[in-house]
Amino acid sequence: MNTTPTGLTRHGRADAQRNRQLLLDAALVAFAQHGIDASLEAIARNAGVGIGTLYRHFPTREALALAAYQHDVERLCEAADELLQTLAPDVALREWLAHFSGYINTKRGMSDVIRAVLTDPQPYYAGLNIRERMQSAVKTLLSHGTAAGVIRHDIDAEVVMLAMIGYWYASAGQTKPHQATRLLDLLIDGLRVGKQGS
Repeated sequence: MNTTPTGLTRHGRADAQRNRQLLLDAALVAFAQHGIDASLEAIARNAGVGIGTLYRHFPTREALALAAYQHDVERLCEAADELLQTLAPDVALREWLAHFSGYINTKRGMSDVIRAVLTDPQPYYAGLNIRERMQSAVKTLLSHGTAAGVIRHDIDAEVVMLAMIGYWYASAGQTKPHQATRLLDLLIDGLRVGKQGS
């Protein structure tokens, strides 16, 4: 029988990975709906596992919240390459920013976690590489746009990230959907070649 150094069989590893995935998916829903104080017992129940299994994977509430957020960010970042496969670079960038907008709007309950990850320079957050992954996705979109001659060369990913954070703060207020869409359009217009004096 094939085992890991800790004695887990392949079947055991697969079960553990599946349970972890179920917990992350349940946590994303719970934190988005109820905030960081969402019931851990309810998360475990909705994932179909016991509370002990949750604590074996995630010893603290913060560890679960950050892991869930990191998991969701990875899916968001992967969307950049997927969009570039079917859309023009500037359109792909616009769609990705729209994805980001929708993503943020479903994460109101995790706002404290998101704010810390995007703005806190402490090593604990930096070690998650979330900001770096998001910046890498933006850089990929921008580089394809500049190579195609549709996105300005004088804008880097860090500037776009700052604009995204600004958009997040704006949309967290009383911004109406059509106003949020207009904000995204203005951002894209500012990035396109031939706009804003380029």
